[in-house]
Amino acid sequence: MEPQRTHHKKSSKSLILLLFALTFVVGAGVGFMGRDSLVTQSTIGTIANREGLPDDLETETVEAVYDSLRTNFDGDLEYATLIEGLKDGLVKATGDPYTEYFDKEEAESFDSELSGSFTGIGAELGKEDSFIVIVSPLSGFPAEKAGLLPRDVIAEIDGENAYDITISDAVDKIRGEAGTSVKLTVIRGGDERIDMEITREEITIPSVEFSVRDDNIGYLKISRFGPDTASLAKQAALEFIAKNVEGIVVDVRGNPGGLLDSSVSVASLWVEQGKVIVDERSGGTTRDTLNATGNSILSSIPTVVLINDGSASASEILAGALRDHGKATLIGQKSYGKGSVQQLIDFGDGSKLKVTIARWFTPGGKNIDKEGIEPDQAIERTLEDFKAERDPQLDSAIEKLIGG
Repeated sequence: MEPQRTHHKKSSKSLILLLFALTFVVGAGVGFMGRDSLVTQSTIGTIANREGLPDDLETETVEAVYDSLRTNFDGDLEYATLIEGLKDGLVKATGDPYTEYFDKEEAESFDSELSGSFTGIGAELGKEDSFIVIVSPLSGFPAEKAGLLPRDVIAEIDGENAYDITISDAVDKIRGEAGTSVKLTVIRGGDERIDMEITREEITIPSVEFSVRDDNIGYLKISRFGPDTASLAKQAALEFIAKNVEGIVVDVRGNPGGLLDSSVSVASLWVEQGKVIVDERSGGTTRDTLNATGNSILSSIPTVVLINDGSASASEILAGALRDHGKATLIGQKSYGKGSVQQLIDFGDGSKLKVTIARWFTPGGKNIDKEGIEPDQAIERTLEDFKAERDPQLDSAIEKLIGG
């Protein structure tokens, strides 16, 4: 899925990043999404001829700006910092919130997130227009305990205006040592202003948790789609079969996405081999079609997928594929609506580019970007439910599976 497929196809598929709107977990720094290998600078090609764009940049005017700064600026200048700023500005000029340049330090932070271990408050951040928003607070961690909710807009961080800052900047301001606190001002519902102080913690999040309930329903919670997700989900599937479960609940609430390969592998536990899981299209033309692989060992077991407005990207691919193929019913709230695909490119010096390369479509031909996926059964889980440790969405899923 890299800009030019010049090497082994299996490896290239693992490069795809389905990144929710620059999703980050507020901790070590950057988002869940990762990869098993990387495109290096030597393998970068072009996916299309860009009309009106020359092969090389015209650098005379850039040089003129540099010379003017160098000779006139009253302050300290560092050449390396200027070069990094030039790269960052070039990427920002795309106007795409999903395309971002990472310097070496930011790239290392990005990589550290995929393991699911970090220090922070446990909240996934996204960006809508110029606003930093909460995608989902992670269950059981400081952000949720403090009362942060999906779609809360962060107005201030430690008293500083958070309007029009990057997600990287927001993460840098919010993260910190365990035991220290950060003060957030959020806007909820467009007009309610809420101040809160949140103490940071060491946070470790497994990508998959599973169990067989006393009512003989298998429960599979996927918090992100990482390199280990497919194998862990298969372990869950084998246990569900061994214990002859009557139904399965797949919980992707608050899951911001991850590796495309992982979501396809998980979907393949239900969808028969060779059937479409997702189509990628660029410029209206199909770029690639990813089909189910392996044995659909859960195909005949009644399944419910739980979604909410924190379910994004790879989560939406899984939910959309299972519903389109008649393998699952969706219960909960409308998903986030992130229908584009990002590629991570390694430049060899530690820096990386995350770039939008395509839009994805469900097997039924729908792109859900900015629209989300509507559940078959809409059920809200309110703040009062959270506080009282009630889960009407899960309760409805269990009722449906037991009641048929």
